[in-house]
Amino acid sequence: MKKFGLLLAGGIAALVLVSNLGPMVGLAVSVAILYFVFKQFLQADSMLGKIGWVIIGFVALMAAASNVPAILGIAAAYVLFLVYKKWNNTKSAVKEDNDPFTNFEKQWSELKQN
Repeated sequence: MKKFGLLLAGGIAALVLVSNLGPMVGLAVSVAILYFVFKQFLQADSMLGKIGWVIIGFVALMAAASNVPAILGIAAAYVLFLVYKKWNNTKSAVKEDNDPFTNFEKQWSELKQN
């Protein structure tokens, strides 16, 4: 039953991630442009240059703000990562409990230490 819940949560997270892929790319590009504009603003010497970089930065900031649904995509990617991590933990825990040789090896190493 846990596997079904993980599969369902992973499927929903994957669908949300794929549907928000466009805004995520747009957010990444606009944030990269905003970073470049900020660096150029700090290096600009003239007042006219600084005003120009502020205008370009404001446009990039508005582009970043319009891609707010990308936050849902980022959250879905995180949920997908957690599902993947949990799926692997449950497999390793089940495999370790059902394997008699691992228990024997653990006990044997404890006996050798004493």
